[in-house]
Amino acid sequence: MYSVLDEEFRKFGRVIKNIDTKEIVKAGKLIEKPETEVRYLPSEESFEKLAIAERIRTEVFGTLPTETGYCWGHSSFLNATEWHTSSEINIAVTPIVLLLGHLWEIEDGKTDSTKFTAFYVPEGVMIEVYATTTHYCPCQVQDDGFGCVVVLPKGTNTQLEARPEDKLIVAKNKWAIAHVDNKPMIERGVTPGIGGTNIEIRY
Repeated sequence: MYSVLDEEFRKFGRVIKNIDTKEIVKAGKLIEKPETEVRYLPSEESFEKLAIAERIRTEVFGTLPTETGYCWGHSSFLNATEWHTSSEINIAVTPIVLLLGHLWEIEDGKTDSTKFTAFYVPEGVMIEVYATTTHYCPCQVQDDGFGCVVVLPKGTNTQLEARPEDKLIVAKNKWAIAHVDNKPMIERGVTPGIGGTNIEIRY
């Protein structure tokens, strides 16, 4: 396992150091975690009222419309991977671990779990995950779960009006494949595409 502060992360993304995250981290800690599952909101109103949301829209996304959402709860496994046609901004409200891969490692909708690398993200650190980096739900490193702010172009991860011909598209601007052992996700229509061990983060 590496840290996003290590040189190895540069192939997957970058750390953004010039934007203060304290206010949005504080806001994220006010949101109650579910007892077991993971929740994700593409747009969280309390975050989007903060000055940092506009600063990210302007300085990171070049003034494009964005959504500032939240992923939080309990997760310890790789389970799946997804990607977008844009970078994604993550802010660690709690310490988290991200399991990251490269889009070019996926061939015909298939890859192996050995292609993924684990990165620790300390609380308060903001990162840009490049569009060529595949990723999924953060993994927790403490008993009360995890919290992670997610900023993306507006509309990303929202429901499709119709299913495209490309079966890997599971939401707007979201392609995904599931680990072959992740039966609930496969039953929801996500293509099984990750072989090997379903990586578990233990702490």
